[in-house]
Amino acid sequence: MKTLYEHPKSLFTQANRFCPGCSHATVTKLIGEVIDELGIESKIINVLAIGCAGLHGECLNVDVFPALHGRAPAAATGIKRVRPDSIVYAYQGDGDLASIGLCETIHTANRGERFTTIFINNAIYGMTGGQMAPTTLIGQKSTTSPNGRDAETAGSPLKMCELISQLDAPQYVARFAVNNVPNILKTKAGIKKAFEIQMYNNGYAFVEILSACPTGLGMSPSAAINFVEQKMMPVYPLGVFKEPKGDEK
Repeated sequence: MKTLYEHPKSLFTQANRFCPGCSHATVTKLIGEVIDELGIESKIINVLAIGCAGLHGECLNVDVFPALHGRAPAAATGIKRVRPDSIVYAYQGDGDLASIGLCETIHTANRGERFTTIFINNAIYGMTGGQMAPTTLIGQKSTTSPNGRDAETAGSPLKMCELISQLDAPQYVARFAVNNVPNILKTKAGIKKAFEIQMYNNGYAFVEILSACPTGLGMSPSAAINFVEQKMMPVYPLGVFKEPKGDEK
């Protein structure tokens, strides 16, 4: 009998520690599948951020380097420069990447460092207690914005794909979501393309993924998915913002 589906070989078989309904688990599985399909498990180096993203590294049977809070881009830069044949990716949440790590993120992209960033945007600080993040929506309540985010005092949500796509150096900038099967498949294809760009063109790729955080949002898993679809997507439209031209990967 032909095998149609099997557990990704690059993932450990034990249960993950993500909360029920958390989209981190879905993205982690997709990354494992892409690593297997590309046959790069021996070359992959995962640079982990602080926060829920840190649990991602527990699931992968690949080399993992934990970075300080917000410093994953800097760590990934150093690793890629001394190990240019490796496939390096930074895996970061919105608090880590768009807040304390914003400077590193922008300058890394502006230099066109030769690695991939996977950015999980769930519009909230998940692990630390549901505080307002740089990506929290206007009017969205959190433990530090109990009356909802106010644009006058807290500014508007940072749209990272829109910011990074304006820079000259990045080759691939795209935003996806994992709220349903069609979008999950598109997300996997986007992750695969980002790794291929690193493999063949040695350029910088930035993949943002809209993610559900039931715990941080204080919602059921189904309500958190609805939040992504009904509230986040209008603010963070899905799509490819920048990609290589012509026949490049």
